[in-house]
Parts: sequence; structure tokens; C-alpha cells
Amino acid sequence: MSEMLEGYDLDRLTIATLASHSSLQIVHGARKEGLGTLLVVTEDRAWFYEQFKHLVDRAVVVERWRDLCSERVVRALRESSAVLVPHGSFVEYVGLDCATGVPVPIFGLRSLLAVEADQHAKMELLRKSGVPTPESFPPGSDAGRPVIVKLPGAKGGRGYFVASSGREVLRGLEEAVRRGDISSASEAMVQEYLVGVTAYVHYFYSPVLDRLEITGADVRYESDVDGLRRMPLRVLAELGLEPTFTVVGNLPLVLRESLLPVVYEYGMRFLKTTRELLPPGIIGPFCLEGVIDREARIRVFEFSGRIVAGTNLYLDGSPYSYLYWDEPMSVGRRIAREVRLARERGALERVLT
Repeated sequence: MSEMLEGYDLDRLTIATLASHSSLQIVHGARKEGLGTLLVVTEDRAWFYEQFKHLVDRAVVVERWRDLCSERVVRALRESSAVLVPHGSFVEYVGLDCATGVPVPIFGLRSLLAVEADQHAKMELLRKSGVPTPESFPPGSDAGRPVIVKLPGAKGGRGYFVASSGREVLRGLEEAVRRGDISSASEAMVQEYLVGVTAYVHYFYSPVLDRLEITGADVRYESDVDGLRRMPLRVLAELGLEPTFTVVGNLPLVLRESLLPVVYEYGMRFLKTTRELLPPGIIGPFCLEGVIDREARIRVFEFSGRIVAGTNLYLDGSPYSYLYWDEPMSVGRRIAREVRLARERGALERVLT
């Protein structure tokens, strides 16, 4: 990291990210903490982000997202003493090789990006953490119960489908291969379909303070599985409609306080396992995504190893962030504060990879 920071002016550190997902929250938080801001934005979106010039010190316009790793863009980032903040669109847009290899300091655990891009590796990491998870099945096997089939990458639920037999799973995966969403059926994850309330719990681990924080929770609103709830089951059967799970937005969620010790313990287990298997372990924001059943039991079906879009609900802070900071604290601002605190304490190498 000392080599990566060579030539940086630490007094004018800049928070940089792709202009998508949670970027406005990220630059807003950086501005609140007195850090510089930079957005990498595609030509077709530049007109929109120009409306937020008061939040963005510099915009680097690219023809395509994968230009992030071009010599021109890397030079612009390094000239700005930029720290790159990955979000949910990061790997999906620029590709795994660019995301993990870009020669710019990243806030967070760079090695976790590759794990997150692989559905099977993600679930293995959760299982090794001792976090309760749904059962998984090989594609084509008959689980004897409904399953959900998930495609790799951060696609926001696009292409996911529910099936009741191995034959249905294979038929759906063949269609996904034809569409070009996957190259083979083995890339997909087939999981037991959990019944209950979905809950996406946001965490932040601070290496500077050595503290795990719960920063919020949300429910994702998905099209068209949520919209179909308003249609009678009889009509659904007549039309033969199949729900899809493309995320279109997020709804705020405040958990029962009796659930907080459970989700906090899950977060601590996950943190401990990443320290053991992916040292130095997770840095900054992450999310455990699960279902709470009628007995208030929580099983985690996925994780996100960076800031999630549900944090956009809490630009002025969540009920949980106020308990830690007693002031408005979005996750975007929390990232910037961690960078600022690390700089002040000479500990940037503990939060950057």
C-alpha cells in the first residue's frame, strides 16, 4: 500500500467512485467530511450528474465503464490522490480483472470482490462463518421443494427464477445460456426457496475503531414478484405468469430489537471468517441478506461485501447509525469518516487495499 500511495498528497485525498448505484450518497458523505470527490461517468449519463456539481469536484467521462482501467483514467485518479470506493455496480460494470487489478487504492477488502462475483464461493464463505444458510442443490436435481435459481454477479436479481423440479431448473438455465446471461448451468446457484420476510442488514466494520456497527436494514422491492401480489392467485394461474426478481427500489426496515443480538452475532462471525481466510478481513460496509421466518429465525442466503443500494434510504442517518454517532451519518459519510480518521492517525494502510 505504501507503493500504491506513492505520489499521493494525503492532505487532499479524494473519494472516487463510478457514477451509479450509491455514488451520490458516497460523494455527499465525502463532502461532509471535507474530502475531495470524483466521479467516473459514462457519456450517456454525464448530463444527469452535471446537476450535482456542488458535490463533485471532478468528473472523468468515459465511453464505457471498462475504461476505468485505461491509462488516461488511472492517471486522472492518481493525480487527484483518489481512493476508489466500490459499490454494487462496480464489478458488474468494469469486469473482475479491472476491479481487482486497477492500480488505485481501494477502500475495502479488494480480494473479497472475486468471492462476491462467484455464487458458490459466496455461499461457502457464509457456511464457513457458521451463519445459518438455505440448502443448496446441484442444477437438475430434484430438491423435493421449491427452489430459487440465481445467476452470478451483481445483477440486482435480474434473471433469477423459481422452479419446483429439476427439469424446470434445467429448462430455465438453458434459456439463460441462450440469452448469454451465463456460459454454462454450473455458474448458477440453486437454493431452497425460503418463506418469510426478506431482511437486508447493513454493517460497517471500522479497523480504526476496531468496532462493528449495524448501520441500517432494508427490504428490496422486486419486479414483478412484488407487483404480482396485488393480483388474485386464480388470475395468476390462468395467465401462467412467472415472477421475476429484478430489484427496482428499497424500503426501510427497523428490526425488532430482540433480533439485533442475532444479526450482530452473524456479522461478527462473518468478520472473523474473512480475517482468517481473506486477511486482513472485511473493511468498511457489507450486508448480510436473509429471510426471517414465522419463528423469527434468520437464514442468510447471500452477502454483499461493499456498500449496498438500500443504504440510500438513510442519507440523513438510520435509527442505528444515530445510536453510534448521534448525528446524521449515511454509509457514504461513514466511509469518508473512516478514511479521514485513518489519515489523521497515520493508519491508511488499515482501510485501503
